[in-house]
Amino acid sequence: MSRLSILRAAVPRGIRSYSVARSERSREPGRELKLLHYVYSQPDLDAIRGHPRKVLDLIERFGEEYQYHFMNVGRPKGRIVTDLIAELRPQTMLELGGYVGYSAILFGDAVRRNGGTRYFSLELNPEFAAISNMLVELAGLRDLVRICVGRSDLSLHRLYSSQTVRHVELMFLDHYKPAYTSDLQLCEQYGMVSPGSVLAADNVVRPGNPPYLEYVRSSVEQKRQAAQQKLQLQQGGKNFNTTGFSDRVLASYMGKDSAPAFEVVGNPNLIYRSELVQPEGEDVSYPGPSTFYYWL
Repeated sequence: MSRLSILRAAVPRGIRSYSVARSERSREPGRELKLLHYVYSQPDLDAIRGHPRKVLDLIERFGEEYQYHFMNVGRPKGRIVTDLIAELRPQTMLELGGYVGYSAILFGDAVRRNGGTRYFSLELNPEFAAISNMLVELAGLRDLVRICVGRSDLSLHRLYSSQTVRHVELMFLDHYKPAYTSDLQLCEQYGMVSPGSVLAADNVVRPGNPPYLEYVRSSVEQKRQAAQQKLQLQQGGKNFNTTGFSDRVLASYMGKDSAPAFEVVGNPNLIYRSELVQPEGEDVSYPGPSTFYYWL
């Protein structure tokens, strides 16, 4: 099952949630590069070029045929986000954690079809980013989707300081789990996330993201007190809150001893209200491996 949660940032407003089960599949190293070769070796490549849906179908087909595990958003949850894009019609959308480009193609295409002009996909791994670039180009989305390589906090800082992005209309979080909270606080601190912003965060229920859920569920007064305590202790938030994360999660992507690049306390005056939403046909009696949160 898959559970998706939606939060809308304002002073105050909302969330929805969802979950979908995945079978055990091979996590063989190098499967991402094999995917790229598989896609580009198709005999009808010219018929695929410029068609986002056909590229997505190939990504899904490769995983099914070879029973590989890919960290893609998939169709059930993806449909929820594309519906949200259709509702909000954002000119600019960001995602943190682009992987091999499935979500960039799916959501970027939806942004373009709804009148948007920019989609930024932030990916830490340069190999995954290169694969994503090639798949995005094949899908015909190069004019709209930009892949930013490097740490999410540094990329967010560059996008803000260069005045490329000053306000986040819609942002999808699916990257290093301890960075969810600090990256959200960084965006709040810069004013990129403000009333009117909508964000979606994956995997916050299972395997779980306790610091993130605690932060978005805290009251203004609780967040003000927490921010004041950080300043008094001269910590400034320059440590990831690793409470509740497994060693495997902490060691993934950035490494167990990594830390935020900036001192952040966020904007305590923003509050988030949650609303549980169930994808059609999904059983919510058991929380599945992934969950989204949206703010507005």
